[in-house]
Amino acid sequence: MLALCLAGTGLTACTAADTTPPAAPAGITAQAGSATSVHVMWQAAAPADAVTNYQVFQAGRLVRELPADKTMVDVTGLTPQTSYAFTVRARDAAGNTSAASASAAATTPAAKAEDHQAPASPARTTGRADGPRSATLSWAAASDDTGVTAYDVYQGGVRIHTAGPGETATTLTGLQPDTVYTFTVRARDGADNSSPDGPPVDVTTPPSAGQGPGTAPTEFTATASPGAVTLTWTAPDTGRPTAEYELHVNGRPVTVIQFGAGAVPASGAARVEHRLTVTEPAGTRWTLKLRARLPDGNWGAFSAERSIVLVV
Repeated sequence: MLALCLAGTGLTACTAADTTPPAAPAGITAQAGSATSVHVMWQAAAPADAVTNYQVFQAGRLVRELPADKTMVDVTGLTPQTSYAFTVRARDAAGNTSAASASAAATTPAAKAEDHQAPASPARTTGRADGPRSATLSWAAASDDTGVTAYDVYQGGVRIHTAGPGETATTLTGLQPDTVYTFTVRARDGADNSSPDGPPVDVTTPPSAGQGPGTAPTEFTATASPGAVTLTWTAPDTGRPTAEYELHVNGRPVTVIQFGAGAVPASGAARVEHRLTVTEPAGTRWTLKLRARLPDGNWGAFSAERSIVLVV
């Protein structure tokens, strides 16, 4: 076995080189997203594998390389009405590459010439948590003049899953305990036209064993009015009244909302309201979420995220 040795002042330390490859990626799936693209997904590697990147292969040919925090990719530039098979390999910081994953196949649909009409949005979305790290999402089938080829699931404006045209439900894994997620679903056709978002659904994962009650503010709403935004939410059950909430706008912390003596919302079921004065121009789009300061001084889990457009 190779070893790395460092000689110092009378001391020598040797560390065995890492020659163990990561495990092959599991859970690979492939779904045609359009006549010329396929969406490939897989499960994230275990932290102990120290994976730094993934390699996606089509028929043994490397087509994409991605950092370790990405576990999905659209492979584009494909041929309509053609079957493709994909595998994924993981690579660690020492340059060790895993064996290939199981193969996942998908067939691209026929191309539709000059199709510029997007599908209708899915009319209904429902969801439930299945445990601290998974949820089941379902939606109403959408319509399109040339046919829906895929459904894309979004969370916080980021696509996290793609389902097939005949599917109206899916299980999402890899979620975090004690977290509020806001999911939407878009329909996509063979020309890659995407519908607007369907109606959002909030899903709150429960705390993991021994974690205690949830810490996220619930039933969060944001309403724009001329020169102001009104926020309402239900205070989390943190064991004592919560006087501070951190507000994030467009993904960035912007202020800490503080309630003075005599105005602190009760813990657990109290409805809270706060009005913000805004100076940004009408038409500005905001996405908002907030979290409570816990009794131990840390911030709790985020509320659901809400999108608004400021008005005059």
